[in-house]
Amino acid sequence: MEIYADNGATTRLSSAALDAMLPFLKDDFGNPSSIHSFGIKAADAISRARRTVACRLGAREDEIYFNSGGSESITQAITSAAEYGAEHGKRHIITTSIEHHAVLNTMERLGRSGFEITVLPVGTDGTVDPDSVRDAIRDDTALVSVMFANNEIGTFQPVREIGRICRERGVLFHTDAVQATGHVPVNAGDIGADYISASAHKFHGPKGAGILFARREAPVSEIIFGGPQERGARAGTENVPAVVGAAAALEEACDTMDENFRYVTSLREKLIDGLLEIPGTILNGSRQKRLPGNVNVSFPGISGESLAILLDLKGIKVSTGSACNSVSTEPSYVLTAIGRSVDEALGSLRITLDETNTDEDADQIIRAVREAVIKLR
Repeated sequence: MEIYADNGATTRLSSAALDAMLPFLKDDFGNPSSIHSFGIKAADAISRARRTVACRLGAREDEIYFNSGGSESITQAITSAAEYGAEHGKRHIITTSIEHHAVLNTMERLGRSGFEITVLPVGTDGTVDPDSVRDAIRDDTALVSVMFANNEIGTFQPVREIGRICRERGVLFHTDAVQATGHVPVNAGDIGADYISASAHKFHGPKGAGILFARREAPVSEIIFGGPQERGARAGTENVPAVVGAAAALEEACDTMDENFRYVTSLREKLIDGLLEIPGTILNGSRQKRLPGNVNVSFPGISGESLAILLDLKGIKVSTGSACNSVSTEPSYVLTAIGRSVDEALGSLRITLDETNTDEDADQIIRAVREAVIKLR
């Protein structure tokens, strides 16, 4: 029997999302920009999806933009704030050392074009100190970008406090909520963010469907040029099936969130307890302040890649870290940022559960990891 425990990389498409998508993949194939009935039907579907997403994120309809995924959403948010800042003499941006590559690589590009980037350190549990954010803000700060929850170690950041600090100082705030959306409450008003990025395939929606929340007063610049789609913010014919699938998946995820949170957290705790019984196991990230399904552990002296391969041969699908960084043989920059040695970082394993996993899955993973660790040692 195969066990899928790599939900941080991607999730199964839900039946609700598939059912919503199917008509627009086959019969209702109109272009939303067309003026005939086929086009109107497609445009209406996008409008309904936008209302659904806005409601679930505590936003207005005109604050929701659809795009191709989390990386595009992140890039557009940061680029929009940077361009606006430059126009007003503000070329300083603040972020943290454990952000997703979509953030860090965009920051690197902006740094080459004359922006000054302050990269804040995090503590041993992966949390940034809000006071360090406050102290780093300057008169020329254009943006603060801090993720909601880390994609490797699952640690929650104090985004509400950071949002409050940014509002007090009049600085735009972006949070990458790709890992959090659909699993824990993500409410724009509660967070106080100007931009929120999300991706449907992380909560049982389709790949290729991203969401950008941009507060009505926040600037939004084009990064894809062409037609006037998405109120002029993103050119190109809309991916109607992906958009409606994303909305259906988010609605279902939010409706079942409380129940799923409790259940998946209990599985996580069982898994952590079992893995920590293996001698030498190190838990990475906060035990309490982490995503419900995230378990990241290190086994010093063992190759995490070899461990993941052995588990795959046993039918258990896990990863050594972020899927976006899986081709790299370098130690995880997230783990070294929280103080792990190179040996500890190279021996890491990321197991990400969701509500489709079972107690039996957790038991089998614990047994299989123990056997694989013994074999590798």
